[in-house]
Amino acid sequence: MTKQTLAQQRSHPATVPDAVVEVDGLTKAYGDHKVLKGLSLSVAAQEIFGILGPNGVGKTTAVETIQGLRSRQGGSVRVLGLDPARDRSQLRPLLGSQLQASALPERLRVGEALRLFCRLAGDVVDWRELRDTWDLARLERSSFGSLSGGERQRLFIALALANRPRVVFLDELTQGLDPAARRDTWRLIRRIREQGATVVLVSHYMDEVEQLCDRVAVLHDGCITACDSPQGLISLVGGSVRTRFSSEAAAVVSGLERIPGVESVSSDGRVVDVSGDASTPVLVAAELARRNAVPDDFTVVRPSLEDVFVTLTSGGRS
Repeated sequence: MTKQTLAQQRSHPATVPDAVVEVDGLTKAYGDHKVLKGLSLSVAAQEIFGILGPNGVGKTTAVETIQGLRSRQGGSVRVLGLDPARDRSQLRPLLGSQLQASALPERLRVGEALRLFCRLAGDVVDWRELRDTWDLARLERSSFGSLSGGERQRLFIALALANRPRVVFLDELTQGLDPAARRDTWRLIRRIREQGATVVLVSHYMDEVEQLCDRVAVLHDGCITACDSPQGLISLVGGSVRTRFSSEAAAVVSGLERIPGVESVSSDGRVVDVSGDASTPVLVAAELARRNAVPDDFTVVRPSLEDVFVTLTSGGRS
């Protein structure tokens, strides 16, 4: 499926039931540079909703404008039924936010930050509850400057929840973290949803949105190019499923092209590559077993979210 066909199908995502965030035709420009060109999206209650796109396409501008942190030139935005431009004072206590450029004074201690943010939020949450819930007790007397990247992100998540928000915005939360810290942060994001909040997650990591998000909106050239579940987006792009295994025996390779759903079979004399539809790997495996050929490197490569990303974002960036 071509990029143009996908854009025609998904450029205007349908409104979802129980939407807590509704954006229609959002535009934003800096001088003559148009960053958002009619962005539309809808986020359901208690959903983890991902906004995926290359660096520099306006993801941060989009979420900050939706929160009312930046002005918009056109379009409408409703968050929990409120317009962030007009009802900012009413909306602020209902939102939690971790911005891409989040930082704290280097000498500020973790416990001091928790107490301060909870006090500023009106003490709707006991700072000790946040400390214990997000496993920060051992860091209570540590300064912000001494924290590792993963520890800082854990603190930022806790601070974003100091007002017990109904919608939480997280912008590039795991950028720069090592794999272990990223996976730990993913667990924390899931916990936010389990506690009843809706999460809007900005990322450019394919594995992250595929692991976490109920739905993903792909942002490119100032608007949403596609919006669906990760698997739904993968299905839209389609493409062949590849089955690969090692075998130097001609008898093993012979006739595989006659298996239903197989499109092509190639071999370099050592590695066999079979392309076909979604059922092909099972049928190929069954045929190999029937021939008493059980390769120990049998691999299935299916279309991925990365394939979707490349298809939808190829070309110039805004």
